[in-house]
Amino acid sequence: MLQAIEEFYQTYNANPHRGAYLLSVEATKKYEDTRSKIAKFINARFSEEIIFSKNATESLNLIAYSYGLENLKKDDEIVISIMEHHSNLVPWQKVAKVTGSKLNYMYINDDFEITDEEIETKITNKTKIVGITHVSNALGTINNIEKIIKYAHKKGAVVVVDAAQSIPHMKIDVQKIDADFLVFSGHKMLAPLGIGILYGKREILNKMSPFIMGGDMIEYVHEQETTFAPLPNKFEAGTQNVEGVIGLGSAIDYIENIGYDKIQAIEENLISYARNELSKLDFLELYLTPNKNNHSSVISFNIEGVHPHDVASILDQEGVCIRSRKSLRTTPYEIFRNRFNM
Repeated sequence: MLQAIEEFYQTYNANPHRGAYLLSVEATKKYEDTRSKIAKFINARFSEEIIFSKNATESLNLIAYSYGLENLKKDDEIVISIMEHHSNLVPWQKVAKVTGSKLNYMYINDDFEITDEEIETKITNKTKIVGITHVSNALGTINNIEKIIKYAHKKGAVVVVDAAQSIPHMKIDVQKIDADFLVFSGHKMLAPLGIGILYGKREILNKMSPFIMGGDMIEYVHEQETTFAPLPNKFEAGTQNVEGVIGLGSAIDYIENIGYDKIQAIEENLISYARNELSKLDFLELYLTPNKNNHSSVISFNIEGVHPHDVASILDQEGVCIRSRKSLRTTPYEIFRNRFNM
């Protein structure tokens, strides 16, 4: 990945789509070739369904502003899970307040899972948008997104999948799962910081307005009116993070050269070992789904009587990096019911 970025700056450092000179033509080719590579990577039907963004957060905000604000009205409902990353939660709070729609949550049980009953109770005929994380970044729970998407579509809702935590670890086929939108960040899959992807079905993206206005997303500009460029350009205003795009393409090559089967085999071995060894520690409280097939490589825990920040600092001195946050001595269900106090 580093070599690919170095090659970009040394041999074809130019702004794609901005010039007829050789460097710009070469940069444009590399940029668009990577778009096609990503489309193939997630099995999108068309390369123009791939929109480059800054990260998954920006992609989710684009959906919320360009689709949510334009398509929701008073008394419509948005449904997300209580385990969503704030990036797939806060934008929907904004959309609900602006449009007069209602934001509802699918809660988890004491096994850190969303039950079928919860899905079928919360997603109703009033639901217009469902936002769901494929894998929880806090719990490691793998949600059954195919079941959620199928049920949401049955009710006429559009589904937004946050795949930031899953795509480095498992193969995703957007046509198979039938996602309307899917987002992920490059930095979680060995690419540079500051590059993300928004996938959207072409027929939906074509009906959406641009989120950011500026250069390269326009077709014609007149004094009082502007027409926008076709997909994907209309969502990619201004100079893009070309080095990030090139780096993401290289990271995908790296993952595919190893193969998801091998990646998952290594992870399953490590997770099994971690589960077994950590469960022996009576001072440590683990938050794991009982079903090993329903849990990813994220492991959350508390150590009795020790503040999480102290745990993180002590482990850091041993060269172990972990995320820490203030803990609540409550049930798993209550932890996520009260997440805003964490």
